[in-house]
Amino acid sequence: MSLCEHDLHTSDIDPIDIVESLAEHHAWEFDRVADDQIAMAVEGQWRTYAVTLAWCNADETLRLICSFEMELPEEKRAALFEALNAANDKCWSGNFTYWEEQKLLVYRYGLILAGEQVATPDQIATMIEAAVCASERFYPAFQLAVWGDTPVREAMHVAIAEAYGRA
Repeated sequence: MSLCEHDLHTSDIDPIDIVESLAEHHAWEFDRVADDQIAMAVEGQWRTYAVTLAWCNADETLRLICSFEMELPEEKRAALFEALNAANDKCWSGNFTYWEEQKLLVYRYGLILAGEQVATPDQIATMIEAAVCASERFYPAFQLAVWGDTPVREAMHVAIAEAYGRA
């Protein structure tokens, strides 16, 4: 199922306008921070994610950041970074990082639209969906590695295992 409506046309719409339409369609809380930036709250199974998209004319890139707060005890730093590396090995379209100053775990992705290309609503919806899905997939593994004293290799099995059915 696509996150967007297919009747949006992109010929005269900038990427942030498309994101705003998607946010309205899904009833996500959002704030148009600037003409070239929007911040949204997207509800996941594990938590609500802060999703920000920003358009940069200079390098023709639509940047996405999906983040959530994570206090990192100093003694757990190595475990988190090992878990981030393991998760990034499984992510092809974006990557995780930890922003220590803000205490945020961040998934980020950039859609390069060089040569005056135009992003489609489906592309932007897929970016958002991929970011939230990756965050949902790896959130339990990060929690186990940092707070559960679970070895990273074992914690990553939670993210990699496929579940069938519902409990």
